[in-house]
Amino acid sequence: MDLVLSPPAFAWHWPDLRAWWRRPHELRIDVDPPAEGALEQELGTLHGRLYTPGDRLYGLPTEPLPDPRFVMHRREADGEWYVYVEDRAERRLAGYTVLNRLIEVDRHTDPHVRAPHSRYAPAYQRRGLATGVYGWALGAGICLVSGARQSSGAHALWRSLTRRHTWGYVDLHGKRLVYLGRDVPAPRREALPVRMLLLGQGWTLPAFAAAVRMVQEEQGPMGRQRDAAAA
Repeated sequence: MDLVLSPPAFAWHWPDLRAWWRRPHELRIDVDPPAEGALEQELGTLHGRLYTPGDRLYGLPTEPLPDPRFVMHRREADGEWYVYVEDRAERRLAGYTVLNRLIEVDRHTDPHVRAPHSRYAPAYQRRGLATGVYGWALGAGICLVSGARQSSGAHALWRSLTRRHTWGYVDLHGKRLVYLGRDVPAPRREALPVRMLLLGQGWTLPAFAAAVRMVQEEQGPMGRQRDAAAA
């Protein structure tokens, strides 16, 4: 899929709603879940800190989730977002998501993409909580890049989000994103630098390519690359 960018009046664009749904291919799925006891202890400690005056987690801004039983407490530190999901009925933490910066990208890409990593207690998994957090991030215009490894649950989450957001595969090559499109052969998908990309609200592929200087891989014997925005 070639990307053609018309000169924008400014760097922000409404989303391309014409993006079609297509079932994505499998990515690497081999992440072992954390020990349940250790996770429950961590979540209990974090929940206590949310209500301890003087703690840096105390009094964080909150955001609602689709299920009114749950609320997000969020904070930003050094460009990374930490989102804690609380079960208000049970007065406990269901889990959390961290939107990490990627050390694999350059200064042009860093402001626009984050890699989400989530940990939720077994009782709260597959209840749409992480999906709600990812949806909040995407709605805020943050573009998401998948991790090098995914659990089966995380892969299912990403697959569901591709139904509502523009997506494609990218290669983190030399700190610069290389756009691979959606139809990527299985051997190539297994390479660790190959990730899924979800565009946040307000972005189209051409606008994103121009902002981060993403190039597009050309198929051919020389494996050449070209500027995705100018293609």
